[in-house]
Amino acid sequence: MIGTIETKDTYLADFARREREAAGRAPAWLTALRQEAIARFGELGFPTRHHEEWRFTNIAPLLEVPFHPAPAEPERLMLERLRAFTFPGLDCCQLVFVNGRYAPELSTFGYLPEGVQVLSLAEALEAEPEAVGAHLARYAEFEQQAFTALNTAFLEDGAFVSLPRGVIVERPIHLLYVSTAPEKPTVSYPRTLFIAGENSQATLIESYAGWDGEVYFTNAVTEIVLGENAVVDHYKVLRESLQAFHIADMRVHLERTSNFASHSITLGGALVRNEVYARLNGEGGECTLNGLYLANGRRLVDNHTAIDHAMPNCTSHEVYKGILDDRAHGVFNGKIFVRPDAQKTDAKQTNKTLLLSEDAQINTKPQLEIFADDVRCTHGATVGQLDEDALFYMRSRGIGEEQARNILTFAFASEIISRIKVEPVRAQLEQALFEQLPGGHETEELLK
Repeated sequence: MIGTIETKDTYLADFARREREAAGRAPAWLTALRQEAIARFGELGFPTRHHEEWRFTNIAPLLEVPFHPAPAEPERLMLERLRAFTFPGLDCCQLVFVNGRYAPELSTFGYLPEGVQVLSLAEALEAEPEAVGAHLARYAEFEQQAFTALNTAFLEDGAFVSLPRGVIVERPIHLLYVSTAPEKPTVSYPRTLFIAGENSQATLIESYAGWDGEVYFTNAVTEIVLGENAVVDHYKVLRESLQAFHIADMRVHLERTSNFASHSITLGGALVRNEVYARLNGEGGECTLNGLYLANGRRLVDNHTAIDHAMPNCTSHEVYKGILDDRAHGVFNGKIFVRPDAQKTDAKQTNKTLLLSEDAQINTKPQLEIFADDVRCTHGATVGQLDEDALFYMRSRGIGEEQARNILTFAFASEIISRIKVEPVRAQLEQALFEQLPGGHETEELLK
C-alpha cells in the first residue's frame, strides 16, 4: 500500500509540474477538466485486487517502475523504422504519434472528401476548441476510472477525426501510436476523438506499437461517437514491446440505426488491459465486438467489455478468443446490460480460450443483466486444450506433432482474423500470428 501511495504522489507531482510549465496555454474549460480529473485520480488512487473489477489483474509490476513523462519533443524516427508497424499495400490516411504527440513528418494524408477533418488533437483544440469541447470527455467518464482520470488530467495531444453528414471515406484512416523509451521508462497518454456524422461511413485503424526491450507505459483513451445511421468499421492492433504496459479505455456511443464493428487484436505487451464500453443509445443500432489475444511467458492480458442496450430493437454480437502458453494469464469479463425500455434486444456473447500449457490460466466471467422481458440474449464461455483426436488424426496423415498443433492453433485464431475486411491488415496479422507460433513459417508453407 505504501508503494502505491508513493507512486500516486509521483503522478500528482508530475501533473503539478506540467501545469506550471503550460500555464495559460489551454482553453479555460480544458484546464478545469484536467484539474477535475487529477483531483478525482487523487481521491481514487490506483486500483488494487481488492476492487472487484481488478481482482484478477495485479498491477503491482506497473507501479514498481519509475516512469518518466515522455519528452515534450517527439523522438525523431526514420520512416523506415516504422514499416514493421504499418500495413504494406494499404492505401490509407496515416497519422503517426510518437509518445502520444503528433509527428507530421511521419504522417501521410492524400485525398480526403471535403469537410473531413483528420488532424492532431492539439491542433483541433487550438483551431476549434468549441467543436472539440462538445464531445471530449463526454463519454469516457473518469469518476470511477483511475486510469481514465489520469489520461484526462494529462490530456494534451492525440487524434481528432470528424466526418460531416453523409460523407463516405473510402480509404481507411490509420492512427499509429508509437512509444519509445531507449534510455529510461516513459509514460504517454494518447487520446483519440472520432466523430461520425449522420449517414457517414469510415474505417478506423488504431495501432499501438513499440520496440522489444524498451519499457514504457501507454495509458490510452478513445471516444467514438456515431450519429444516426453512421457506419464505422474499427480495428485496434496492439503490438507493444513485450516489456511494456498498456491500459486503454474505449467508449463508443451509437445513435439510431448506426452500426459499429470493432476487432481488437492483442499481440504484445507484458501487462495489457483493454476496456470497451459501447452504449446503444438509439433504436435499431447494431454493435459487434470481436477480439483475439495471444500471450506467453508470464504476460497478462485482460479484456473487459460492456455493451449497454439502452433502447429497443438493437442487436449486439461479441466473440473474444484467447491463446495462452507457458505461464501466461488471461482475463475476460464481458457484460451485457439490457435496460427496462430495451425490448426486442438481440444479444449474443461468446468467449473461448485455448490453453497451450498446463501452467497457463484464464479467468472468464460472462455476465447478463436483463431488465426487459421481450429479449433474446445468450452468452457462453469455453476453456480447453487442443483436441487430442484432431491431433491424432493429423499425425496419422504424416503431419508432425508441432505442425499439427500449430495448424489447430491457427485455425482457432483464424475465426477472428478472417473477419477483418481490410485485406492488407488481415494479411499482416496472419503473418504476425505465424511468427508467434513455434515453427510457424513451416506451418504457413504447409497451409498454402
